[in-house]
Amino acid sequence: MNSFKDSVAFWTSILGTVLGCVGVFQSVNWLAAIGGILAVASVCAIAYATFQRQRIESAVLKVAGRSIDSLNMAGLRRRVNKTLVIQEARNTATIDQEDLAITWQCAGYGRSDLASNIEFSIDSDNNIPWTELECFAHDLKHDPGRRHRIRPILVGPDGISKKIAVPFLHPIRSGEPFNVFLTCELSGCMKRGMDYYTSTLSFEQDDVLLYSLRLIFLHDGPNWLRAYETDALGSARLWKELRPGRVRADRVEYFDEERNRSPRSSRIYVFSRSGAFSDRDHDEHFTAPSSASD
Repeated sequence: MNSFKDSVAFWTSILGTVLGCVGVFQSVNWLAAIGGILAVASVCAIAYATFQRQRIESAVLKVAGRSIDSLNMAGLRRRVNKTLVIQEARNTATIDQEDLAITWQCAGYGRSDLASNIEFSIDSDNNIPWTELECFAHDLKHDPGRRHRIRPILVGPDGISKKIAVPFLHPIRSGEPFNVFLTCELSGCMKRGMDYYTSTLSFEQDDVLLYSLRLIFLHDGPNWLRAYETDALGSARLWKELRPGRVRADRVEYFDEERNRSPRSSRIYVFSRSGAFSDRDHDEHFTAPSSASD
């Protein structure tokens, strides 16, 4: 379909140029005007088609030859936050066989008056309907005792990539600090074999002063774990291979911390577990959840 549109735009450009030249040489003003209009329209059509094709190609993210569908979907609808400046982003993900529990604690300050919420992404290749998702937050700036639970608001469609907004208990002004804690539980979304978890930032600023991830595996730790980094253009590269930071009888913990991290990037933690906790799954099945903070 794209090649057909490009071909039509190409021949329209040729036709417009020819008509314009004929109109000029024959002193036929209306013919020259039509040729000029066709030429301009074809140039605009080609430019738009090229932009759309580049946008789609940049959204197709692959790691180890596999498409990261939930992150690709999130990338097509991603919005850069321009109302807040995030200084610290602390993410914890606990994987208990098929279940995943995530928390985010984000602190910073407002960059525009009366900022009313902060947005996150909940991404999972196994779609869990929003109505069934256990998810709530606390505004620690206005409620340090965590007495008032905040139910996030679903923004846009419900699918494998969910955009949610956590309202502040009170709007914050420019320069006023904020501190938000989010927790979500996704049951039955993890698989054995190769799997992944993502952590995403999307803010309009120079950098994030402190980013940290604590990845906890209960009962069955992975055989290996590698972190991949993506940039604003959507390309991925191997960041590093993580080693266990803490090993106990009932859990294995991994840590990833970085100062001055890019505010518009995603980190994909790919791992493999050989334990069999579901008879219907296969070792090479690559479907996994991810959570992203926007």
